[in-house]
Amino acid sequence: MQENSKAIQVLILNTLAFTVCFAAWMMNGVLITYLVDNGVFHWDKAQMGWLIGIPVLTGSITRLPVGILTDKYGGRVVYSVLMLLAAVPMFLVSYANNFTQFMLAGLGFGLTGASFAVGIAYTSVWFKKERQGTALGIFGAGNAGAALTSMGAPFVLRWLTDGGTNLEGWRMLPRMYAGGLVAMAVLFILFSHTKLAGHSQGYTLRQRLEPLKHMRVWRFGAYYFLVFGGFVALAQWLIPYYVSVYSVTIATAGLLAAIFSLPSGVIRALGGWMSDRFGARKVMYWVLGVCVICCGLLIIPKMDIQSPGQGVIAAKGGTVTEVSDSAISVDGTPYNLRPKPQGWREHLDQATYVIPAGTFWQEPVVQVGDKVKKKELLAKGVTHLYFQANIWIFTVLVFIVGIMMGIGKAAVYKHIPDYFPDDVGVVGGIVGVVGGLGGFFCPIIFGYLLKGTGIWTTCWMFFAAFSAWCLWWMHRVIQRMMREKQPVLMRQIEDHHSLPITTAVPSN
Repeated sequence: MQENSKAIQVLILNTLAFTVCFAAWMMNGVLITYLVDNGVFHWDKAQMGWLIGIPVLTGSITRLPVGILTDKYGGRVVYSVLMLLAAVPMFLVSYANNFTQFMLAGLGFGLTGASFAVGIAYTSVWFKKERQGTALGIFGAGNAGAALTSMGAPFVLRWLTDGGTNLEGWRMLPRMYAGGLVAMAVLFILFSHTKLAGHSQGYTLRQRLEPLKHMRVWRFGAYYFLVFGGFVALAQWLIPYYVSVYSVTIATAGLLAAIFSLPSGVIRALGGWMSDRFGARKVMYWVLGVCVICCGLLIIPKMDIQSPGQGVIAAKGGTVTEVSDSAISVDGTPYNLRPKPQGWREHLDQATYVIPAGTFWQEPVVQVGDKVKKKELLAKGVTHLYFQANIWIFTVLVFIVGIMMGIGKAAVYKHIPDYFPDDVGVVGGIVGVVGGLGGFFCPIIFGYLLKGTGIWTTCWMFFAAFSAWCLWWMHRVIQRMMREKQPVLMRQIEDHHSLPITTAVPSN
């Protein structure tokens, strides 16, 4: 009973610490956008992508060694030391004055991202296998720290800068985050408990890294690149996205981005329960399938397009005798025109559209007295297409993607103790590395895609394609496993035999 009480206490502290670390890890998404938007620094979209992604790089590449250290020394010590170390460069952000200094400080406080590898390994040793999915899902709810930053940091910045009148006040924000890391480290070392993974004691580094030769580890990493890396990237990228595409304030953009990041973090606990209940594989099918559909819908950009339409052609030659907005006359033969709608531009700006809207008119290209030949163009057609990409429909679709990513994060990590029960720290570390690299590379990829095409929705094109690839890879592997383990069943399925199927199929 006492051991169970300690496990709950450790899970609560683990989740709180992860929330604080994740909030700190995501700070640059808000801070860099605020500084550029207010003209404090002048960086292009690609440079912003680098600065947003740099902390994620450190948090990614340090997850494996941090996971190994956790297996060896325990989460209590490693977690506390990590938060204290990260607080130093976080504090130094307040003294940064150029791109290089921001980059170096970001590399330092990016250590907070490695907290995930600590928490996964530390949580796993306290819970039995049948409860690990739920426990890891609850711990992973600390992802909600991203929402706390995206919602709260813009308002804190507004307060620190007196509504933008004292822009140098931004320098207090990283100091506040540094203070939060130190306070959490003290609480952690005082109230958590030490427990080591007994199997790992005495292992050599080579033995610890042995699981990395399995392709399954890297497949899990690919899934995590999408569901975690994509989550991290979007938690930061959605703020400049909303500001640029929908012309909202940074504070409003932060609140809208939180609609994506907050539920995605909290829903991870449900994802853990679902993975325990239904099997992680089945859950991943739903996650990847819904991501493909929603990202595909989000690909369609906000559009305001004018293109050639159906014109009016002379039925016979003659002299133009009359020209107006509604008709053209050639030697007394009238040709009716479709006039340009009055106030159409103002109406489009004020109305709300769910599907694309269009209007069409015709404009004369001849004047009175012109000689025209048969089949000569009298009036050109103009077609105007307008797609509002309604902000609320966009937000709902993004919300669904966030929910799926949250559930998927738990499902991916449910696989690890099932397949690698003795190497959760190492395997969880490398899967976290790959996922974290997604959080680093995705904003950079988005920045270059945007810079090269000028289309903001290229990020959704990337996610739709990557989700489809992961779904194909998973299905292909499952089919191969079925052929190897249940060849009779697979032949019946593939050949559509009407024979009764009696072979049992593993649930996960």
